[in-house]
Amino acid sequence: MTTTTTISQHDFYGDGDSETSISISVIENLKEEYGLFVWPCSVILAEYVWQQRSRFRHSSVLELGAGTSLPGLVAAKVGANVTLTDDASKPEVLDNMRRVCELNKLNCNVMGLTWGVWDAPIFDLRPNIILGADVLYDSSGYGHHLIEFLMVKWGLKCVKLLDGFSFLPSYKASLLSGNIQLVEIVLSSKNHEL
Repeated sequence: MTTTTTISQHDFYGDGDSETSISISVIENLKEEYGLFVWPCSVILAEYVWQQRSRFRHSSVLELGAGTSLPGLVAAKVGANVTLTDDASKPEVLDNMRRVCELNKLNCNVMGLTWGVWDAPIFDLRPNIILGADVLYDSSGYGHHLIEFLMVKWGLKCVKLLDGFSFLPSYKASLLSGNIQLVEIVLSSKNHEL
C-alpha cells in the first residue's frame, strides 16, 4: 500500500498581534491508520484549548488517544506540561508523535497506553486536565457499560459544553463536517476522594 506523507499547518489566532498567535505543524501519513491523520474533532478540541489557554497554562495535561496530537501540542505551546498517549501496539503512531514534537520544538512526554491495560508509569502521572478527541469512537475495546460503571464508581458526570462548531472561526468551521460536541467529564461535588 502506498502512503502519502504531508505536513499540515494549523494556525491559532488571538487578539490580532503575533504574541497571541501560534502555528503547529503536524506530520500526517494519509493511509488507513487512525492515529496518523488529523481528525475533525482534534481540530475542534485544539481550538478549544487555544481559546481556553489561560486555563491550560502551567497545567499538567494528559492527552488520551493523541494520534497526531494537535490538542496536546497546542496545550504545550501555551505552557502546559504535556504527556501524549496512544495505543502501545502502534509504534508508528508513537514515533510520529515524537517527530511532531521535535518539529514543533516541544518537549512532550510520549507514552504507549492501551485502554484497560494499566501499568506503573500511568499511575505516576498526576494530570490536572485530561484531553481526548474522539477517543470513544470504537466501543469494541471498552463497551458502554464499562464507561457507565466507571462514571458512577468515580462520581463523575458528563457535561455538554458546546456544539463543536459554535466557537470555531468560520474559516475552520467551513472545512469540517459532522456532528461534533465538546463535553467535559467532571468530578461530582459529592465525591472528592477517589
